[in-house]
Amino acid sequence: MEEQSRRSATLTRQHAALSQDIEQLQTQQGSIEPKLSKQLKDLSEAVGTTPVTGPGLTVTLKDAPPEVVKDNPDVDADWLVIHQQDIQAVVNALWAGGADAISIQNHRVISTTGIKCVGNSVVLHGVPYLPPYRITAIGDRQKLQQALDDSKYIENLQDYVVKFQLGYEVKSQSSIAMPAYEGSLDLQSATVPGFEATPSATPSNSGR
Repeated sequence: MEEQSRRSATLTRQHAALSQDIEQLQTQQGSIEPKLSKQLKDLSEAVGTTPVTGPGLTVTLKDAPPEVVKDNPDVDADWLVIHQQDIQAVVNALWAGGADAISIQNHRVISTTGIKCVGNSVVLHGVPYLPPYRITAIGDRQKLQQALDDSKYIENLQDYVVKFQLGYEVKSQSSIAMPAYEGSLDLQSATVPGFEATPSATPSNSGR
């Protein structure tokens, strides 16, 4: 996943630089070369700033039903809800499965997307969302499903699906229309793998 993150961050920087160059050229000349236009189009698709359509999967995650929470008063409440690391594990697995594009709650995910818990909600691009959480990926459906099946973290999550009825559903779709990312592409901070960094949201394979 580190390689995917580095590649995505590099593409984002290239896209931002090329967009700035093209904007300057348009101001000066009123038009741009077809070669530059195609390069920007290709980068936009890779970075996520253009909508895409194709086959894929949608994974839906839900908290345990209210009756299960009521019937298990001695169970740690954290075991009965979906966390940011659960969503991140699904996203990581889908990228590993070769996803061409991913969205959460119908919002496009890019290299700078952060997922974090705030109270009983998950915040994405600064906006809080309540469950159910829908993570959609466009790509080879068989490879995407295999990547989900191969994830040790998701295998652990399935234990809680069985014990406490957490929601985990995978739906195959022949055609998905995914919107473009419309937020800022500015990189506010970055870390280099292997160096000291603040704790990440990368899920572990044990515990919740």
